[in-house]
Amino acid sequence: MSNSIYQQTERNLAALKMHQMKIHLEEVANTVGNDNLSFTEGLLKLTNYELDFKENSAAQNTIHAAAFPFIKTLADFDFSFQPSVSERQMQEFCSLGFMERRENIVFLGSSGVGKTHLATAIGISAAQHHNITYFIKCHDLLQQLKKAKLENRLESRLKHLNRYKLLIIDEIGYLPIDKEDSNLFFQLIDKRYEKKSTIFTTNINFGEWDSIFYDAVVADAILNRILHHSQVVTITGNSYRLKDHIKEESV
Repeated sequence: MSNSIYQQTERNLAALKMHQMKIHLEEVANTVGNDNLSFTEGLLKLTNYELDFKENSAAQNTIHAAAFPFIKTLADFDFSFQPSVSERQMQEFCSLGFMERRENIVFLGSSGVGKTHLATAIGISAAQHHNITYFIKCHDLLQQLKKAKLENRLESRLKHLNRYKLLIIDEIGYLPIDKEDSNLFFQLIDKRYEKKSTIFTTNINFGEWDSIFYDAVVADAILNRILHHSQVVTITGNSYRLKDHIKEESV
């Protein structure tokens, strides 16, 4: 390739914002020039560089927009410390079949056992596969809905939350929920029912949910919609936060 043609090709790629193709142009051109690759194979290699970069960037943007509290995957989870959790089941969740079936996942267990970590790991897997995902604590969610109602834009906010292919609602039951919040929460759950998947984490057994929500009837309606198409993971064992202290004591 002559110098002028090479430079014009670089300018064209820059103008088209194909920066990865521009970066790898010389490498691929040299390989093609040495007859190791055909022109078509070289073009494919160049476009793969660009596509891989853009797909990775898109996945990272989706992860960032999801507002996860931290970036942790299943590789960061100590299954030996928490044997009540099936690694195989978690891997199946990360394959996202439950989303295709529009199922929910509920992580039930006391504080610190790894519910949020596992929910986040599944959420990250969903985001990496270009599924718009959103993580939010239950209390913050209810504050958002209450604010939207006061500003006469509740329906708009509910539609916005319903557009997420995966919604993760963390820490249900850690703070009391009054009558207004119970009704707002029900409206969201009802909108997503059998349409989109939601992951919930809670430390409250289902039989006690009427003590969380102001109205037992509303609590029952919420539970019915959450559990109808769901997989429940009950986690027993020690708190992850005390893991290092427990190991020290056992030495």
